[in-house]
Amino acid sequence: MATDDDQRVFRDHRNLLFSVAYRVLGSAADAEDAVQDTWLKWSAADRSQVADPRAYLTRIVTNEALAQLRSARRKRESYVGPWLPEPILTGRDAADAVTDAESVSMAMLVVLETLSPLERAVFVLREVFDFGYPEIAEAVERSEPAVRQAAHRARAHVRARRPRFTADRSRQREVTERFFAAATGGDVNALMELLSPDVTLWTDGGGKVRQALRPVVGARTVASWFAAIGTVTYQGVDPADMRAELVEINGGPGILFSAPGRVIATVTFDFDAEGRVTAIHNVANPDKLRAIADAIVPRP
Repeated sequence: MATDDDQRVFRDHRNLLFSVAYRVLGSAADAEDAVQDTWLKWSAADRSQVADPRAYLTRIVTNEALAQLRSARRKRESYVGPWLPEPILTGRDAADAVTDAESVSMAMLVVLETLSPLERAVFVLREVFDFGYPEIAEAVERSEPAVRQAAHRARAHVRARRPRFTADRSRQREVTERFFAAATGGDVNALMELLSPDVTLWTDGGGKVRQALRPVVGARTVASWFAAIGTVTYQGVDPADMRAELVEINGGPGILFSAPGRVIATVTFDFDAEGRVTAIHNVANPDKLRAIADAIVPRP
């Protein structure tokens, strides 16, 4: 049975555990499940044999997350439309469980989806949380040489798929604000000025709400898509009843669409070095908006 000291130790490491699990899984709900399973194992363990609680708890949560990830990947093969990670609020009103804006950005999480489960876990522990190779080897139950090889492959893979340079945060915020004004004002031309010619829009409705089942490509097509927001009913919500606001999502500026009592969608952006939008991630699957809703919608 867990003592008060055991509970305190777990609380002290809970943010770390969630942060690791979220980056490995790309899902706040699944990360919370992994943390809860970690608590159950921690509370039942012989803690007198635990020399380093941080390493011990990280090993448990990593293995819980890996098991969930392997199972989730099979389910994602039959997912309707593009699969995007589950967004979370990372501003002042959200829990401080997730730090380091780049490593938790939607763009990075999308890239991490293309790694093997082992590569993803090793990359997260090494590159984000600076664990040593011996610690990682123990956490993922592999040899140290195998872990080093996985880390090398993962770094090369991520470098190849992430832009080397991107606009600074003030520029990102400025472009997002201009995009927000143009989209809510229905100004196609203003939107096109902010978009890269080959911009790609990824929409994730998961078959639960109507969304594009394939990426939408090209500045004019994407601009027209967003310019129509204020003119059409969406998910049964009249434009007059829909609220759009600028928030911080996954460490960067984003747009949150909501109606009375529910969250409708989130929009986040990738930027090039000049500040043009190169990719847009639109999550509207209600199952993936619960973490956002829990953070902003008062519970009864």
